[in-house]
Amino acid sequence: MSPIGTMDSVKGEPRMAIEHLNISIYADSADLDDIRESATDPLIAGFTTNPSLMRAAGVGNYRDFARQVLNVTGDRPVSFEVLADDFGEMERQALEIATWGKHVQVKIPITTIGGESALPLVARLASQGVVCNVTAMFTTDQVEQAIAVLPASSKAILSLFAGRIADTGVDPVPIMREAVEIASSHADVAILWASPRETLNIFQADEVGCDIITCTRDLRAKFPIIGTPLETYSRETVQMFFRDAEAANYEV
Repeated sequence: MSPIGTMDSVKGEPRMAIEHLNISIYADSADLDDIRESATDPLIAGFTTNPSLMRAAGVGNYRDFARQVLNVTGDRPVSFEVLADDFGEMERQALEIATWGKHVQVKIPITTIGGESALPLVARLASQGVVCNVTAMFTTDQVEQAIAVLPASSKAILSLFAGRIADTGVDPVPIMREAVEIASSHADVAILWASPRETLNIFQADEVGCDIITCTRDLRAKFPIIGTPLETYSRETVQMFFRDAEAANYEV
């Protein structure tokens, strides 16, 4: 792993700065135009979405949306989420979603709304060959419990919402590092750093050994800034303030 901040050899070349990392970047989106554009970018190794993103993007029909996504994402993995809160319906939906394509991963929330663990369901699905992306995880206890129930030969993703952990005032880095260590006992389980807030998180996630990080379009739009000398960025910021004041015709 490359230590955080040691990008001298690729300074000013953001794609190289990211490409030299071991972590895979998944585009997190429900905007079809964004997904189509991301699908042409070799830097994007996979895709995720969720019901909140879909609602914000105005998705009307889930199956139609999934079909359009899979038409452009090729052989890269795509995670689609179940929509139910009871285990019977979650299982039915998961088994159907898994038939949508051979590169489909099924997102299962770690618990129900009432806090009941979904891991027994995950174990059943995994034993049937469904690649589960266990989502909305926040603790290393949840990671330990997931590793304990997953069949040895099953593939799975454990998505820890590092950004939301940070929103509570807790440093997610030690949690993510421990999660990676716990998951190392299962060769086919990937740890995903979810809900990143800044490009620094990509380098943090890589440094602790995460396998995947999801990036929204807003975060991916910041990639060109990576490696910018701080003095240069300082002047650019001053210029932005000056131009905005001029454009607004402000006076003192």
